[in-house]
Amino acid sequence: MPFLTEPEPARGVAIDCLPGITRVVARNPSVMTYQGTNTYLIESADGLSVLDPGPDDQQHVADIMQAAGTRRIERIIVSHAHSDHFGAAAALKAASGAPLYGYKISGDERFKADIKLADGEAVAGLKGVFTPGHAADHLSFEYHVPGTGKILFSADHVMSWSSSIVNPPGGDMRAYYASLELLLDRDDVLYLPGHGPALPDPRSMVAEMLAHRKAREATIMAELVNQPWKIPPLAEKLYAKTNLFLKMAAERNVLAHLLKLQAEGIATVDAEEWRLVS
Repeated sequence: MPFLTEPEPARGVAIDCLPGITRVVARNPSVMTYQGTNTYLIESADGLSVLDPGPDDQQHVADIMQAAGTRRIERIIVSHAHSDHFGAAAALKAASGAPLYGYKISGDERFKADIKLADGEAVAGLKGVFTPGHAADHLSFEYHVPGTGKILFSADHVMSWSSSIVNPPGGDMRAYYASLELLLDRDDVLYLPGHGPALPDPRSMVAEMLAHRKAREATIMAELVNQPWKIPPLAEKLYAKTNLFLKMAAERNVLAHLLKLQAEGIATVDAEEWRLVS
């Protein structure tokens, strides 16, 4: 897939994305987060919306407050309850006085939204689009930018720099497929993801991601035709990752595919060995 890269962004400053939208990149770069989590500041008539306050890092909270300047932060919105996205929520709430918004059912008991959002519900021009798969409570947000058109804050569901991990139980491959298919039916002109640079022509990337997942599933099924497999050796054969974190992510993705096949009555497991249903 034609993933995008970018130079390491400036830290501690607001980077212009589109009219009325800036991002502050958290200081949490890693093999799983690329340059760091993108925190977006979105201007509205009554002040600022902060989308994804980022990891539990007081310096990042200070960076957000500095980027806000004299503008009041009216709301803090969390796309999904993974710690690199909601970790700073409580500290930013304390610093700004703004309430927390998130999906109506949290994927992590440590994050509790003050105001719960449902699929299709809008706040300050941001319309929630329920896109589970990477996380059970994942919301993307539709937004209209004058002069640009309809964009999508795609969080971790679709990113420009990498595909997303689908890590059960919160991650669900069947839901991930369905959410990708949902996005294929949309006409957004640009995605602003949770990590990495903006993604133009997003439907092409979505189509490639869905095709890639389906090809991976077909490869897994082909391996199960020959013999039963436990997850670690199967993931090692399919992914050939050497980094420990990436190896773990590969195993979780394989598990997610196998659980999808199990739910569809195609695969079964016994004593940690997976095989096709005969």
